[in-house]
Amino acid sequence: MTIGSRTSVFLTWAALLAASLLLTACPPKPITLETALERLAPSDYPDFGDDARFDQLAQAIEMSLAYLRKLPADRPVIFGPDSYTVAHLIRSLETFAAIAQENPAAETLNRVIRERYRVYAAAGDAETRKVLFTGYYEPLLQGSLTATPEFPVAINSRPVDLVEIDLSLFADDLKGRRIVGRYAGRSVTPYPAREQIRREPDFERLAPPLAWVRDEVDLSNLMIQGSGKVALADGRLLQIQFDASNGHPFRSIGRLLIDQGKISAERISMQTIREYLRQHPSEAPAILNHNPRYIFFRLAESGPVGALAVPITPLRSIAVDRSLFPSAALAFISVPVPKVDAQGRIARFEPRNAFVLAQDAGSAITGAGRVDLFWGHGPEAELAAGHMKNEGRLYFLVLAPEPPAP
Repeated sequence: MTIGSRTSVFLTWAALLAASLLLTACPPKPITLETALERLAPSDYPDFGDDARFDQLAQAIEMSLAYLRKLPADRPVIFGPDSYTVAHLIRSLETFAAIAQENPAAETLNRVIRERYRVYAAAGDAETRKVLFTGYYEPLLQGSLTATPEFPVAINSRPVDLVEIDLSLFADDLKGRRIVGRYAGRSVTPYPAREQIRREPDFERLAPPLAWVRDEVDLSNLMIQGSGKVALADGRLLQIQFDASNGHPFRSIGRLLIDQGKISAERISMQTIREYLRQHPSEAPAILNHNPRYIFFRLAESGPVGALAVPITPLRSIAVDRSLFPSAALAFISVPVPKVDAQGRIARFEPRNAFVLAQDAGSAITGAGRVDLFWGHGPEAELAAGHMKNEGRLYFLVLAPEPPAP
């Protein structure tokens, strides 16, 4: 046999082996409600500690309790493979609030948690098994109650022709599914995407503006953050809150800019995206229309308010996928976060260990490997939130059930 024929045979076997591996390789199993959290043995608990003030934690816990106390006490709350009740989750939070009020030393805190609490670890992304943390904040925008040359872009209220349909009312296997649309004769059709909405000349009649802001970049940022404040010339502040969406999925314009080579993955941030859009105004419409999702807002007395309709607390509230993780529950995070220096720059990333509450959601926060940390408002919060994109660890805690009476 010649060298050439041996090589041919070798390549044939290599091709067959590669094909066999492709056929036999199993894709990662999708994360489900039952597998999103794994209960840990006490010996595997992380080292619990908290880098922030417990009074902020008490405020966040009280907001979760306000939400839970409005629910049926016997409603199930799922922690991965285990089920509890709303009443039990309330006891868990009340007990932990009492523990935190004592401001215990780390050793005492860890002992109490090992003795009294069950701890669950987030499964992470289905492929990487890692948890990615990003940040969000409450923007402050300059604006007007009427359209002006300086403020020509409308913040729209909920359109009168928008309908939301709960599909679970039609079939049990559609539980948790909703669609958004508008009537077209005797049918319901999907609500238009962002590009079409921005082209409709009479859309303001359907969705009267709450206020007007400087440009599409400001409006897009408000939609991504979900709420914000608009400062008027007379000194008043309007609290703007999420009300509804057009039902389209979120698509990242940051990812688009990376894929097109316009901003490197290392430099991508909320700030660099905004800078690029303002430096390339002719490209901005197509880039912004890459994300078909469009948000409609309402005025609120106070805020910001999260998905549970209760105020959220800076650095104590997180947004998670509510279809996988228990809403309002106590969680613990360990993740590097940006540290802003006195000159208003990111000086470094420091580890942060803190107890938080699952009190919000977001269209981009899907799966067991995504968490969004709320930073509050102001320039420092904006800078930190815009640069946060780090892997970390996420755990949930719940009071261990009382052993059955003998």
